[in-house]
Amino acid sequence: MTAATAVRLSDVSKAFGAGKASLLALDQVSLDVAPGEFVCLLGASGCGKSTLLNLVADLDRPSAGTIDKNGARVALMFQEPALFPWLTVTGNLELALKMRGVPRQDRRGKAAELLESVHLGGFAKRRPHELSGGMRQRVALARALALTVEEQQNGKDSGDTSGTVLLMDEPFGALDAMTRDLLHDEIERIWRTRGLTVLFVTHNVREAVRLGDRVVLLSSRPGRVVEEFPVPMDRPRRIDAPDVAALAASITDRLREEVGRHGA
Repeated sequence: MTAATAVRLSDVSKAFGAGKASLLALDQVSLDVAPGEFVCLLGASGCGKSTLLNLVADLDRPSAGTIDKNGARVALMFQEPALFPWLTVTGNLELALKMRGVPRQDRRGKAAELLESVHLGGFAKRRPHELSGGMRQRVALARALALTVEEQQNGKDSGDTSGTVLLMDEPFGALDAMTRDLLHDEIERIWRTRGLTVLFVTHNVREAVRLGDRVVLLSSRPGRVVEEFPVPMDRPRRIDAPDVAALAASITDRLREEVGRHGA
């Protein structure tokens, strides 16, 4: 594995259960993600997209194959923010910083920096129920960054984010269209300014084309990589732009073909 690869999956398979009751979720998936690349994963429900992210995040182990991350720091962001309701926004971030080993005296300032990075500087003392869905997802994004960016080196926090892989499992799926569109701009800004590598799971084909440098299509269960679609349009993009819609339509046709093949 070279420095030109942030994440490499080599013939990765994942089965749940044993014997006749086993279920093969992923089958010999191979995928290289370059440092700083934004890759979107698409596929029918149950094709193993979330399973793949869990394996990269070390929340589970592959049944076969290997996953190399080139020493990258990894964080996983889910569809639900999963914030602790009894803690303030700052408290949720400080807990994540504590898990990274950031000294108590530094946590408040680091939490404030992270909130500013997601444009929530004025909401530090609010609790999750006082925030909109979009705001809660911004806090969840700040928490994910806290778990990767704030690594201790010789007693000091490293500001280097170039070795960070952010895994996002349908983070905007439960939001309304306008809020989702605003958060597309937000995640793209943070991705570019911080030099993140992103693996983004979605069911929304236009969202994938709006955000991704590349769209990877997985087959129906068991998940296999069946096709990859480079996204050549310049940024910034709009989700309703004609060129985005045209590529999304082409990918949708291929997805329907794959779903139809599986159904047959």
